[in-house]
Amino acid sequence: MGLKSDKWIKNMSLKKAMIVPFVDSQVKRGIISYGVSSYGYDIRVADEYQIFTNVNSTIVDPKNFESCNVVHHQGETCIVPPNSFALARTIEYFKIPRNVLAICLGKSTYARCGIIVNVTPFEPEFEGHITIEISNTTPLPAKIYSNEGIAQVLFFEGDEPCEISYKDRGGKYQKQTGITLPKVIK
Repeated sequence: MGLKSDKWIKNMSLKKAMIVPFVDSQVKRGIISYGVSSYGYDIRVADEYQIFTNVNSTIVDPKNFESCNVVHHQGETCIVPPNSFALARTIEYFKIPRNVLAICLGKSTYARCGIIVNVTPFEPEFEGHITIEISNTTPLPAKIYSNEGIAQVLFFEGDEPCEISYKDRGGKYQKQTGITLPKVIK
């Protein structure tokens, strides 16, 4: 299994629509950078968010998530309250090949401000927008900039295709669009 280069990412995105929309260079002047990099792709956060709230004093339960736990927000920026959390989604839509696994890590610009970005791996044959978890670990409100870079995706190609892909398993988040809240298949 090997880390894939910018040339591979460009080829897969332009010929196989792995990332749509795809930006084939690093965009960085006056913004938090996004686009292809040496060994990865910097994804952008869309302008829609779901910010966690304790207004209704419910419990956050991944097996029975209540949508009243979040407040919907749309805008050029999003303020994540101190010691709180928000969900967002990528602008980019992904189609991961059967022999590829992608790992996503937060950008250092946000990490240096105490903003942690968590995204689970993009499994082989996953397709959809990526739901992004943004955690503000500071005692201060934190600003997130819509339509700018939020995290970097690294692509690893296996020596052979996997036996059972995310698509084969009927993954519960397959072809998700928008922000997808936690769910359990019943």
